[in-house]
Amino acid sequence: MRTAGAALREMFISAAASTWGVPVSRCKAAHGAVTLTDSTAKLTYGQLAPLAATLPVPTNPALTPDAQLTLIGQSVPRTDVPAKVNGSAQFGIDVRLPGMLYAAVVHSPKIGGTVVGTPSVPPGALGVVSLGNAVAVVAGSTWAAFQAAKGLKVKWSVPASSADIDTASIDATAQSLMASGTALSAEKVGDVGVGLGAARTTIDATYSLPYLAHACMEPLNCTALVTSNSCEVWAPTQGQGLNVGTIQGITGLAASQITIHTTMLGGGLGRKFEQDFIAQAVSISKAMGKPVKLTWSREQDFGNDRYRPMTLARVRAGLDSSGQVSAFWVRTVSPSISAQRGPLVGVDHSAVEGSVTLPYSFINRQTDWVQHPSTVPVGYWRSVGHSINAFVVESALDELALATGQDPYQLRRRLLAASPRELAVLDAAATLGGWNLPVPAGRARGIAFTSSFGSLSAQVVEVSKTSAGKLKVNSVAVAIDCGKAINPGIVAQQMQGGVAHGLSAALWGQVPFSAGRSTVTNFNRYRVLKMAEMPVVKVQIINSGAALGGIGEPGVPPVAPAVANAWARLTGTRIRTLPMFPGDGRMGEG
Repeated sequence: MRTAGAALREMFISAAASTWGVPVSRCKAAHGAVTLTDSTAKLTYGQLAPLAATLPVPTNPALTPDAQLTLIGQSVPRTDVPAKVNGSAQFGIDVRLPGMLYAAVVHSPKIGGTVVGTPSVPPGALGVVSLGNAVAVVAGSTWAAFQAAKGLKVKWSVPASSADIDTASIDATAQSLMASGTALSAEKVGDVGVGLGAARTTIDATYSLPYLAHACMEPLNCTALVTSNSCEVWAPTQGQGLNVGTIQGITGLAASQITIHTTMLGGGLGRKFEQDFIAQAVSISKAMGKPVKLTWSREQDFGNDRYRPMTLARVRAGLDSSGQVSAFWVRTVSPSISAQRGPLVGVDHSAVEGSVTLPYSFINRQTDWVQHPSTVPVGYWRSVGHSINAFVVESALDELALATGQDPYQLRRRLLAASPRELAVLDAAATLGGWNLPVPAGRARGIAFTSSFGSLSAQVVEVSKTSAGKLKVNSVAVAIDCGKAINPGIVAQQMQGGVAHGLSAALWGQVPFSAGRSTVTNFNRYRVLKMAEMPVVKVQIINSGAALGGIGEPGVPPVAPAVANAWARLTGTRIRTLPMFPGDGRMGEG
């Protein structure tokens, strides 16, 4: 982007120099215009654009030196905040169109069910539209649609296999596959069998993670207006390009006849990348012949998510007599996100990311993956596989350190000795979190390092135990290297948000299933971090100059293992199954 901007700047300067008949050295581009030195002459980019567009594009334009940058690297005010404060920001559920109707949706009460015939229109409704695995009720307001949906009488065809959608059954299948399932190799360096045989000390640990909901603050919604020759959609969507293909499949329109208006997201976390709510709104509008706003109830949202996949992972690792990690072997069992979207060839990368291509100097390493056949719908949850596998890898490293009487931080330092960029991030987090300082009485610290989405992040978490025996996260120190922080304020905010999101999932997050359906239908059984529970989060940004990495997701993966590692050091209890406190999963509990 900087190169493109620099090329445009040179083109505008060349166009101005040509217009004035002066050398380009006398022209300066800034603030949307080119000015002539020692003169009041000025031409805006708009005035210069017709001529500039005819000039050749420079292939190697000069970039502004870092010392002269005025925006990059500065914390500038967020442009979205004023609108969110004064109420003018438009989220998806704020959309209003002339003559608009309102729709609610009722999905099959069990996963995999389909509608048998279109039910009759209930009192208070204007229409009913069958959507295959759901029925939409259309009314004059969202409230009226919700109320009418409660009385809807629908006949469903439910496959017998839905009875297998039960947490106990899913877990039992995972255990069986862990023992004897056919695995695909995601990564193999050296021979882990030989490495384990040469180890002085070994660990063999199995970790379990549950399905998770996205739990976006704004439930799914979409407004659609379908006519014979056009379609407009207003939605909090993360998948605009995919939306076009989805709409074409329903309407038969050309891409040029489709317009997507992206509203404020209201929380996406990967859920609003999906196409189900877009397809439903478009289908309803097409059937009704009018603009329609579809809003999912919170219960429909929780019960019909594209959940983060459950995972069972076993780690066998060993340290040899020289103190080197002679083997690190991960075997993972999980459903495949990719396989639910089309034919899968080989390993699902999202299932193993965070357990392959690790920067640690393991002499022998191997990651195997076994696909779980569960039909629970799964999707991309903030940081995807990294949020799963970071817990596995970083917990196992701590277990290996403690089994050999080593400091977990120092073990990681040795394993990253040949990776200076990674080591700098780890050291920064340790310093920021006071790792080498005395720990206050009744507290302990845990550490974790992850590499995800082109960025490096390490966290030091300090925890304590309350008088009621509950875990309290007191502080989190975050070091982040995303190459170069374009807006450091946003980077720090994303890290803080990632910590809050990761803590909610690590401590309480889970979606159990019974008899083909989710047993979580609202926030009363899906606890999230409350304001009073938010720890102090300190962030140190490292500008290494590496290629730009992501920021929205790298703050999440280190949280769960850092907390689990701290809790183990504080209590001597190693938690290998998330959430850490499943019995506290109701909102309102301490």
